Amino acid sequence: MQAFVNFLESAVRRSPVVVLIIAIAATVVFGLFVPQQETATGNEGFSPDSEEFVASQIIAEQFDTSSVAAVQVVFTAENGDVLTADGLRTFAAVENAVRESSVGPVLATEVNGGIQGFFGPVLAALRQQGADLAAVTDAQVKQAYLEALQGLPPEVQGQIALTLSAKATDLTVPESSAGLMVVLIDTSLIADDPDQVKLQEYEVDMADRIDALPSNSVSAEPFSFALLFSDADAFASEIGRLFGTAFLIIIVILGFVFWIKPQGRLTWLNGLRRSGADVLLAMLVIVMSIVWMNGIGVLFGPKYLGIIGNFSEILQIIPILLIGLGVDYAIHLTSRYREELSSGSSVDRAAGRATKTVGVALILATVTTAVGFLTNIFSPVTAIKDFGILATVGIGAAFLLMLTFVPSVRVLLDRRAEAKGRLPAVEMGSSSDRVLPKLMGKAAVFAEKIPAVMLTAALLLGGLGAYGLTQLSTEFSFTDFLPEGSPMLETFDVLIDEFGGGLGETTNVLIQGDGVASAEVHNGLVASWQNLGDTPDVLSFGTFAAAESPVSVIAQLVTPPEQGGNPDTFSAEFSQVAFELGLQPDLSVASGSDVDALYRAAAEADPVGMQRVLSRAGGSTVEYVNVAVSTQGGESGARDLASNLRDDFAPVSDISGISAVPTNENIISFGVVDALQSSQTSSLGITLAAAMALLVVTFYVESRRPFLGVITIAPVALVVLWVFGMMALTGISFNPVTAMIAAVAIGIGVPYTIHITHRYQEDRLRYDNEKEAIRSTMTHTGGALAGSAFTTVAGFGILVTSSLKPFQQLGLVTVYAIGFALIAAVLVLPSMLVLWDRWHRRRGESPVENIDPFLDDRERVERVGVRGD
Repeated sequence: MQAFVNFLESAVRRSPVVVLIIAIAATVVFGLFVPQQETATGNEGFSPDSEEFVASQIIAEQFDTSSVAAVQVVFTAENGDVLTADGLRTFAAVENAVRESSVGPVLATEVNGGIQGFFGPVLAALRQQGADLAAVTDAQVKQAYLEALQGLPPEVQGQIALTLSAKATDLTVPESSAGLMVVLIDTSLIADDPDQVKLQEYEVDMADRIDALPSNSVSAEPFSFALLFSDADAFASEIGRLFGTAFLIIIVILGFVFWIKPQGRLTWLNGLRRSGADVLLAMLVIVMSIVWMNGIGVLFGPKYLGIIGNFSEILQIIPILLIGLGVDYAIHLTSRYREELSSGSSVDRAAGRATKTVGVALILATVTTAVGFLTNIFSPVTAIKDFGILATVGIGAAFLLMLTFVPSVRVLLDRRAEAKGRLPAVEMGSSSDRVLPKLMGKAAVFAEKIPAVMLTAALLLGGLGAYGLTQLSTEFSFTDFLPEGSPMLETFDVLIDEFGGGLGETTNVLIQGDGVASAEVHNGLVASWQNLGDTPDVLSFGTFAAAESPVSVIAQLVTPPEQGGNPDTFSAEFSQVAFELGLQPDLSVASGSDVDALYRAAAEADPVGMQRVLSRAGGSTVEYVNVAVSTQGGESGARDLASNLRDDFAPVSDISGISAVPTNENIISFGVVDALQSSQTSSLGITLAAAMALLVVTFYVESRRPFLGVITIAPVALVVLWVFGMMALTGISFNPVTAMIAAVAIGIGVPYTIHITHRYQEDRLRYDNEKEAIRSTMTHTGGALAGSAFTTVAGFGILVTSSLKPFQQLGLVTVYAIGFALIAAVLVLPSMLVLWDRWHRRRGESPVENIDPFLDDRERVERVGVRGD
């Protein structure tokens, strides 16, 4: 580490112009890649590599499942009843708006005309009677509703009932608090739309037309996942607002931290100019490091190296993280540079000493922080893995630029001022007389007087934090990344509350293994279909569950119209072939039947239907079977739904070599929760162990004091526990965003403690006893840490104002982490260092052997009168 820092210092001192040119050129090159960045949406990036997620990927790749897309329109009334004249008129107006929109020409007309809903039969009956919808009364509508229901078959009545509120519906009146319309879009009619971009545009046009309808006492709100994530600009603008606000606040606070009190020959104007230049230089380097991070992120992404995925919502937080950590680097480097100038060093020597002393602490802090973030690669959640990698890239870029670009600019500017005698070197040393350094210096009294008491109190609070960790709930929803108060989000909540998730939910069950096209598996599918009939949250029309599979396709092909079959799908020719191949009246097959031949014949009779349920994966044998089940479990019922479906498909999965995996977006979301719960403790342990191992090795190499590594990381472990305790106390859940708090807390806390430990080693060489040494450390480095903490709090604190719940939570827990990291660094660690120092002296040992590896022998003699060994 020292050799690398010496190399950077030498390059800056000898060729600052070359260093600047290289840094600027690299920024331009990385900046050229930034426009190629692509953003992930929905569950993309958050899904672990679970069997449910893998199954969803296989289904998307192998099956034509996108022929029909559903948009649900939710109707609610001011008086709590949608089965009124206003409700009927609104339903009719919405139906007309749908047909007149871009969706009209691509409706799946073979399915009830492409539009079905709670007022469908009534509206059709009234239109046949020539009724004037504008003149009908509530009583007439209710009477017509009762008559229409009585004239429908039981299975159709069941379908209509599903489009009314499950919480507040009384069909004897009739009345209902909410109603549902389902718009079915035939995506096969939309040309050249593999990514469904046009489909989203069509749905947005339909939604705009519905929103533009004249309002009455019944409102209509369309919903689909395409609509839910259609406004990507809203998320981008929210991130831009947060980043811009944080940027401005930190500029103001940095101005306070870098302010030089006018005295001597330093005027107010010159002091303002010097402070302003240091602020702008620090912020410029942060912007450059963000450009580097984004550019390298694109290179690491799917378009090039494929190391990470598309940029998920979590990755958008990294620029704000870099502001906080980058400012920390700038404050420590600038403060030390000014301190060296005020002690009489020349510009070149001050820059060199600042780089050699603070630089070693910074590189150690950077590497340790990077190790902490890189432990996220063990996370089962892809977005968290990507966060760890990109955060490491960004922190590395910030470190490299702070130790090269900043001192190069300072050397070039200050050499001229020094040559002209205009450099206010002495005045720059006045920073130690300011409020924060004085306050931190006084805080050293706790370490001097009651170090054991401070350490005991810290450990007790850590124990409470550990208990809080066990009490944290784990939650995740992809809708968390939508602004609170969003109308679309409110509609989604109504769907969950009133309809159990609505009628647009499809849960797929992927069947795969050796011998999928066998009599045993086929008969297992028949038994599973029968099991689905009474499963909660599985829709059933009549006696059969609404599930599409090879069995259901064959059932449609062999059921004649006189037995209730559809004349458009019945095939007498296929029926003859099927029964010859061993198909039984109950749709099972005789043992030893050639099921593959049966499926081939079905594919010839109904190629589109069989493509949705059967895949040969480009080969000659059946590799996968897809069973698409109509469900309404929603988020709240996803876990139970998955469990019930596994039980239903036991006749298939119990067959040796065959698996049956249920999957949908909500089931995958619960997979994220399970993955986080199972990994949270192990991830924390890995992060702390890795950081401690690195510090132990480093301090052993530098000063033959490996236990200093343990002392330096111990307060950070307490910080993590304190943060978890505060999360439990304030009701913040454990989710993909807050799951990173251990890495963030270590990323913030480790640099704080490393700076204190390194400065104490240096000061212990200068002073005769531990009290003076810790007081000097707290005054200089403690003051810089306090300024850095306040600046970082301002940067992350702005996240609390976000309309996105995960960002609010991240902002709050990061403020906890920063505050606790400062407390640990200025109260707990100094107490541990003093106790460690006294323990060594009681044994008759020097606590500081080979303590100052940052300076050569000549510099040691000049500064402290001690020659190295």
